[in-house]
Amino acid sequence: MSAKPIAKSSRRSVVPSQGRAKLAKLRRLTDAEIARSSPEELRDLPKDFWDDAVPVLPAAKVPISLRVDADVLEFFRETGPRYQSRMNAVLRSYMERTGISAPKRSKKRGIA
Repeated sequence: MSAKPIAKSSRRSVVPSQGRAKLAKLRRLTDAEIARSSPEELRDLPKDFWDDAVPVLPAAKVPISLRVDADVLEFFRETGPRYQSRMNAVLRSYMERTGISAPKRSKKRGIA
């Protein structure tokens, strides 16, 4: 049995289904339209709610190769998109609960 060659697709032809804001459309929305589309829990925030907000940039991730049991990987993959972020959260939770301080991160490439 011979394997069929897999066609390579151009990166330009792949359009993400999420994550791309339609900025022109958003700029045309009125405040009332935005308020109607917001989740219920965000509709009655006080006017000064964001006054003291401080942007927090996410920490840079370091790509690694990690060997895990097949059933562990399958478990996380079945939880849906961003399963690697959930795996990271589980590892972070373990790290924080052990009480052992993590080594200082190197500013050079994000590794200790």
